[in-house]
Amino acid sequence: MREVVLDTETTGLNIADGDRVIEIGCVEVVNRVRTGKYFHTYLKVDKESSAGALNVHGLTKEFLADKPEFKDIKQEYLDFLADSPLVIHNAKFDLGFLNNEHKLHDLRPIKNQIVDTLIYARKKFPGSPANLDALCKRFNIDATKRVKHGALLDAELLADVYLELTGGSQIKLSLEQQRSKQPKAANIIKIDFPERKFENSAAELAAHQNMLSKIKDNLWQ
Repeated sequence: MREVVLDTETTGLNIADGDRVIEIGCVEVVNRVRTGKYFHTYLKVDKESSAGALNVHGLTKEFLADKPEFKDIKQEYLDFLADSPLVIHNAKFDLGFLNNEHKLHDLRPIKNQIVDTLIYARKKFPGSPANLDALCKRFNIDATKRVKHGALLDAELLADVYLELTGGSQIKLSLEQQRSKQPKAANIIKIDFPERKFENSAAELAAHQNMLSKIKDNLWQ
């Protein structure tokens, strides 16, 4: 099964104020293992990042001046997403901004299945911090390179967090190995018989107790 772990950086928090996507990072996971394939791009936009956003990601308008626009990378981006389930932390935010780019460039909204790791983490660890840094710490995932947020780095960290949240990357492999050790047989029919209960009589219980009393140095005493 192929999944795509996705993250974005934006110029701010409000689409209504003209904020835009300025970085997209995607990491491919197949059968619960990172394959090493990824999609990453910075994007040039007319909007200057807010002070708060700059403090988070540090992507200035000057840095983005020679980067491609969304229209230049949209096909490569769509090809990488394909119809795979998307794993996103706080999916409402990223999907809102990505679908805004889709709308601006006459693309249909994202219809992929969505796995929101923020919701998943809050359900699994109620009352505990569920941001990416906290989850990395919980699962002993090295996030020391995360001085500033970056879409690709955050997608890579999120991929590791996602796999830990859902049982570890080798869970499927382990199950397959266990199944492969089972003897193969054809045309086996499983029949579920009703449970039958047999009660011991008082005499049988007394005889059993008498037998136990004659055993020396037994382990249960």
